[in-house]
Amino acid sequence: MKFFEVDLFGVYVAPMALLMVAAWLATVAVRRVAGRFGLLRHVWHPGLFMLAMYTIVLSSIVLVIAH
Repeated sequence: MKFFEVDLFGVYVAPMALLMVAAWLATVAVRRVAGRFGLLRHVWHPGLFMLAMYTIVLSSIVLVIAH
């Protein structure tokens, strides 16, 4: 599948930017769930852990859409 630019109110937006926003929203939801259950207390560096989670979510979204 090819990715094409999206026309958003006259501005062309790269499809990767939209996927990045979707991954960020999903990561925010994961962080809230992890924070509610106290899972981030067991992680050495929560910031790096959430960056890794964001990367995993973003790459998963791209792989699912590109397939």
